[in-house]
Amino acid sequence: MRNSTIFIILGTATLALFAIDLMVGASSITPAEVWAALTGGECATATAKIVINIRLIKAVVALLAGAALAVSGLQMQTLFRNPLAGPYVLGISSGASLGVALVVLSGVGSSLGIAGAAWIGAAAVLVIIGAVAQRIKDIMVILILGMMFSSGVSAIVQILQYLSNNEALKSFVIWTMGSLGDVTWNQMTILAPSVMVGLLVAVLTIKPLNLLLLGEEYATTMGLNLRRSRTLLFLSTTLLAGTVTAFCGPIGFIGLAIPHITRMIMRNSDHRILLPATILTGAAIMLICDIISKLFTLPVNAITALVGIPIVVWVVIRNR
Repeated sequence: MRNSTIFIILGTATLALFAIDLMVGASSITPAEVWAALTGGECATATAKIVINIRLIKAVVALLAGAALAVSGLQMQTLFRNPLAGPYVLGISSGASLGVALVVLSGVGSSLGIAGAAWIGAAAVLVIIGAVAQRIKDIMVILILGMMFSSGVSAIVQILQYLSNNEALKSFVIWTMGSLGDVTWNQMTILAPSVMVGLLVAVLTIKPLNLLLLGEEYATTMGLNLRRSRTLLFLSTTLLAGTVTAFCGPIGFIGLAIPHITRMIMRNSDHRILLPATILTGAAIMLICDIISKLFTLPVNAITALVGIPIVVWVVIRNR
């Protein structure tokens, strides 16, 4: 009963925040005008364009990005049994940054080309880590290798930044700030299906994640195929965090903080409950961050950091 009530509250809150996100911006739009724009009713042409072509797509991206990053964070924290693991712990963000750096800093990047380069870079890193995971059984060794690989890739990106011209460097820095407003409807045909497939794969990992809560050895004795489970988890993380990073830039702390917020709300470690709750919580928090960023004209990455850092500090203090 308690879980059902919480899910109803989370779902209602997410829908309400989605509606508020459509109304808030440089110019306020009334609920009636938003409804008219969405349903083809009578409203000013400029208002309809703002709602459909700008705010609606941005709100949908916020929903997808929040859900994707939160779920990938939940998966990584359970897989590595580390409360400070996040969706970028395996070098996804660094791989995406390298792909973008190669395109942007060379001065030949379009918006779609930048997104594609970021996705390829993130996927390439996960393919390498996945190949290593096939040979190494200790998941903590894989974590350390991922962190080291991430640091090496970041060093290459810094070299490219040092050698680039001012205009290209500015474009790259803007990308690193993260943005929900650079996605077009054409790009959405790639972003949305990729995230949905990633979430479907995540559903397939619910049972393995529950078994991994008790340790890999116990999971193995219960008949879990560790290699297959890791592959599914890495695939899901690549599709979720990699795709969001490709189209929106590196958005920090959502994947790290939201799983902890969800656990506090649900008071449950069963991923059959945690996974859908994390999707709703991540979407709601990202919508809140987008609303705040529009009200104060700030990069969304700065808002997610201000939201996530207190949660991370609390987790560190609680775990001593």
